Amino acid sequence: MIEWTPDARELADLELLLSGAYAPLTGFLTAAEVESVAGRGRLPGGAPWPDPITIALPDEIGPGDRVTLKDPEGAAVAVLTVTERDGHHAAGPVEALDSPVYGPFSRLRRTPEEVRKDLPDGGEVLAVTMRGPLDSAALDDVAATAEELDAAVLLMPLVFGEAGPAVVRAALKAAERLPGAMVVAVPLAPREDAEIDLELREHVARNYGATEHYAGPAPVTIPGPPHRRGLVVFFTGLSGSGKSTIARGLRDALLERGGRTVTYLDGDVVRRLLSAGLTFSREDRDLNIRRIGFVAAEVARHGGLAICAPIAPYAATRDEVRAMVAEVGGDFLLVHVATPLEECERRDRKGLYAKARAGLIPEFTGVSDPYEEPEDADLVLDTTGMTVERAVGSVLNLVTSGGWIR
Repeated sequence: MIEWTPDARELADLELLLSGAYAPLTGFLTAAEVESVAGRGRLPGGAPWPDPITIALPDEIGPGDRVTLKDPEGAAVAVLTVTERDGHHAAGPVEALDSPVYGPFSRLRRTPEEVRKDLPDGGEVLAVTMRGPLDSAALDDVAATAEELDAAVLLMPLVFGEAGPAVVRAALKAAERLPGAMVVAVPLAPREDAEIDLELREHVARNYGATEHYAGPAPVTIPGPPHRRGLVVFFTGLSGSGKSTIARGLRDALLERGGRTVTYLDGDVVRRLLSAGLTFSREDRDLNIRRIGFVAAEVARHGGLAICAPIAPYAATRDEVRAMVAEVGGDFLLVHVATPLEECERRDRKGLYAKARAGLIPEFTGVSDPYEEPEDADLVLDTTGMTVERAVGSVLNLVTSGGWIR
């Protein structure tokens, strides 16, 4: 059986497919099917469908394959039977393997069938979909609408990502001002197109038993000041370029200043601990960088400052780390220590280049394997003839000028 872990949006859609919230859909669509129905056509049963419910799979997976879909913790969630492919997207029905395991407020993650049983039989139901708190004006509007319709109120916090628990707490607080209101948490990922997002919310609300829908206002998001946000300073460069020395100097300078929690993730140290057992093949080097990126993103998630100093020779993997950090709301600075190969080899403090030239180290970056120079670096440093103090000062100025430290 082939195994695959979908991304966060796909997993949220999968949960809604399995629960019946996306009825009449019972599986993922191809891009071509989406194009034929989105915003104008209708799905089997006559229901309009405004948004792509798709999943991207590796190219080697084709029609007839059965794919076990797993969550990020490795638990098998469902089986997808691929019926056709359209580019990266695969279509096919999904079958649940086990009851999903939820985190906070698991008692409120109920299926449409369970919720409909608790709603007034044949009565009006006003569903309120929420991506953030309801202010006093919105609460008054909901209360007045429910009274006018003589409707039960169903509060539906749309839980997706880190903000999920906060939205549920806001719904529970709103329920205190709306006597008799029911709260059910729904993992509906937001869509960029506001009109599509609204139509999708209405469709899911109807499946939960709503006869009327009220879309809560979008939350106002004001990013915190830089000195309160998580930050990852990611150094990349050839072996011997000086990146570890600069990274350690930055760590020491930040610790002397105080005010931020600092975590230092050096490439060599990580390999002895977090990535012990990995080889220097491209696949294992990429995995090593992803592990570093994951830990750094977790530091940033909690408002800390992480300093990473691997070689990280491949642009795509560096982009993955940047995306990991952005996903948790952190900031990312890429520092390219662009010391030329000749200078790095002249230093050869660890004797690695000599071994690589002798064929003792296969796939060595800069000798027998490429280094893809960043085109998106926030700072470029050539340490040839540059003192450590000056190099560290350049990075410190970047961090200070951006407001990440005071």
